[in-house]
Amino acid sequence: MLLTPQQVIDLTPLWDGDRSDDGRPKVPDADLEGLATATPEHAWSILDSNGYPRQYVGGWIQSSPGRSFVGRALTCGFVPARPDHHEAVVRDGRQHGFTVGERQNTWVIESLTTGDCLVADIFGKVFNGTVVGDNLGTAVAIRTGVGAVIDGGVRDLSGLRDLDANFYFRDTDPSPIREVVLNSMNSVVTIGGATVLPGDIVLGTELGVTFIPPHLAAEVAAVSKRTQHRDLFGKQRLAERVYTTTEIDVGTWPEHIEADYAEWSRSNPL
Repeated sequence: MLLTPQQVIDLTPLWDGDRSDDGRPKVPDADLEGLATATPEHAWSILDSNGYPRQYVGGWIQSSPGRSFVGRALTCGFVPARPDHHEAVVRDGRQHGFTVGERQNTWVIESLTTGDCLVADIFGKVFNGTVVGDNLGTAVAIRTGVGAVIDGGVRDLSGLRDLDANFYFRDTDPSPIREVVLNSMNSVVTIGGATVLPGDIVLGTELGVTFIPPHLAAEVAAVSKRTQHRDLFGKQRLAERVYTTTEIDVGTWPEHIEADYAEWSRSNPL
């Protein structure tokens, strides 16, 4: 149900850096800053080559369309309610200091810290599946400075739009969250076909969301920066009509273009 720090560590063995108090991988802020301008395409090329081809999810509604963010995933998963499971979760929650058994979505929000991104799997439920409204959304925004990815619903969209954060969700509904049980927190969840682990880096862009395993975050950031630099050169040379699109839009540039790029980089450093 609610994983202990050691269980989270065991779940994410490829990360050998710092961790949060709850055991999640803590990718350095410098790498998060390096990912701030990354695109889904930049990330996908690295993820695909490392065996993670299905980490991108599109088709969202956003509270702040086009506002990109980068955050560390705090995951939670809900399932349809049944009484015996609910009682077991309430007992488990008390052991972790959560005493309000009927408001299990708040347990997750109270666990968020700066730089986190709430990632909620509520199996696409919208009616009675609104994980946050403008009140809880305010708490998410203040605690994280990032926002949330909710595979389900939200309410009070007009209030969410006023917040200094971005919320990705499936649809809106005026109903509250009901008839679900918090099945897990800081465990594995599935969002739109992507498997998400606690501490994954959530890259939210205008197009959609990419979940980056923490041990690949630095590589994605570095490759993204190099790719953007090379794209800047290529677009400039195309605008100047120095090269044709056929010459520039290839996987590997010929030697004379690489030499030109190296010379250009001296006055336009990476």
